[in-house]
Amino acid sequence: MKKAFVTLAVLALTAALAAGGLAAVRKEGTYKLSAKLAAGREVPKPKGVPAAATGTFTGTLKGKKLTFKLTFAHLSGKAFAAHIHKGKAGVSGPILVPLCGPCKSPVSKTVTVTSVARNAIEHGATYVNVHTPKNQGGEIRGQIKATE
Repeated sequence: MKKAFVTLAVLALTAALAAGGLAAVRKEGTYKLSAKLAAGREVPKPKGVPAAATGTFTGTLKGKKLTFKLTFAHLSGKAFAAHIHKGKAGVSGPILVPLCGPCKSPVSKTVTVTSVARNAIEHGATYVNVHTPKNQGGEIRGQIKATE
């Protein structure tokens, strides 16, 4: 009887650790990030964008520190802002991380992100876009790819 009780206690402790304890021990990895920005990926479709309008986003996400470089060229006007938004391809979403505003290419800096933003970036649920006066909702966009 005593042996059965000890076995049950060990099983209960193991289950408790698996359910909650290990989640607290989870290590936040380092991710390499990249995105290719183009007008054709923006939602809704921008108007009057030069065919050559493009951009790139590269970065490293380590813990809650995001170090990035954003470049863009041939836009319809000056970039007044750029952000990381939550959203799958083809879907608009809320801003998670402001990158610059006003913006001049190239933009390189380190910012702190929230746990929500980090989780979305890790799981491929974010995009970068650049906003101009002519296309205030965004002129060029690219989905962020994260690799460990």
